[in-house]
Amino acid sequence: MTGHRMLILPRPTDAELAILQVLWEHGTCTVRDVHEVLHRRDGTGYTTALKMLQIMHDKGLVERDESQRAHVYRAAVSKERTQKRFLADMVKRVFDGSPSRLVLQALGDHKASREELQQIRALLNQLDKDAGK
Repeated sequence: MTGHRMLILPRPTDAELAILQVLWEHGTCTVRDVHEVLHRRDGTGYTTALKMLQIMHDKGLVERDESQRAHVYRAAVSKERTQKRFLADMVKRVFDGSPSRLVLQALGDHKASREELQQIRALLNQLDKDAGK
């Protein structure tokens, strides 16, 4: 990537997250590709998608391949890194810095699938082992 990347990337807005979701799901996309997916979801116009991708490129959230006639964009930030950043912010601002309060609230209000519960148990078992070291 060019010199656009900052040490700490800005937090994506809701509209930018919608575009990142498209890029994470589909990989590299042209503006038209992004527009077609977003238009189906929320009626976003082509020029809106173009402007958003240009802004996101300037922020360092997406990378742009200009070697083809239609510029191709891809996410410059991973879905996992973005999720962790939003989650850390939510824990800090909404749950007084307590990850356990977040988990208890989430599990208390939403029905988890059997597979999700198995993943949670495996994570808890690993965290318990790590705490015992």
